[in-house]
Amino acid sequence: MTRLSAFQRVVRQYADIADFLVVYIEEAHPSDGWVSSDAPYQIPKHRCLEDRLRAAQLMLAEVPGSNVVVDNMDNESNAAYGAYFERLYIVVDERVVYQGGRGPEGYRISELRNWLEQYRNDRMNSHTAVLHV
Repeated sequence: MTRLSAFQRVVRQYADIADFLVVYIEEAHPSDGWVSSDAPYQIPKHRCLEDRLRAAQLMLAEVPGSNVVVDNMDNESNAAYGAYFERLYIVVDERVVYQGGRGPEGYRISELRNWLEQYRNDRMNSHTAVLHV
């Protein structure tokens, strides 16, 4: 199973407890740069925001159920989250509660799945009561 299909499966499996957001950053293997022989698309280096937006449209089709946003040309999201090439995060109440390793070597979809499963179990087992006095 590819990383992308594993991510798609997690999106479907945990859509009831999580919103998924993909931040499309600079292209890791542009067709006019460090080319990857197994790249499914030939995307040149982004020279402007419109180039990046066009490339992100391909990603949008690959991750149904997720929102896709685009990093700016200064790569501020990439720099802030250390995402290059790819990285998984979980954010709860504006706080990072899970930071995966840098991809591709540190990309562990199983860790993401385990965290979400534990979160789901904790929510199901909590006995929170709201009292109005």
